[in-house]
Amino acid sequence: MDGGTTRVGPGRGRGERLTEGLTVAVSAALALVLLAGPVIVFSMSSWHSATEPGTTAFSRFVAPVVLLSLVALPFVSAGVVFRSGRRKNKERLGAAVPAALTLLGSSVVPLAAFCLLLVYAN
Repeated sequence: MDGGTTRVGPGRGRGERLTEGLTVAVSAALALVLLAGPVIVFSMSSWHSATEPGTTAFSRFVAPVVLLSLVALPFVSAGVVFRSGRRKNKERLGAAVPAALTLLGSSVVPLAAFCLLLVYAN
């Protein structure tokens, strides 16, 4: 008799897939919320610096690259942690939880740096 879950793969039930998906979705949403403040402020300041007269082409190129790396780096590091967990033959949920924690932790670092900038800028 089946326990009420639909088996898709070897040992993967619907509940496990749902839990894994919710873990990843919630951590990604929280990471984007944590990154929203620094990204908005940085993008506005880089827009102003890029559109000012006398700005070099190099600085017009560097500002968007730094902004993109600020947003992409937490997601890239979480992907690396997830793949590392999968190579160690962990279940997908067992690999998703450390990846979610990495994503949230690496999203807090830019927020903390931004808060320190705001506090000590005066």
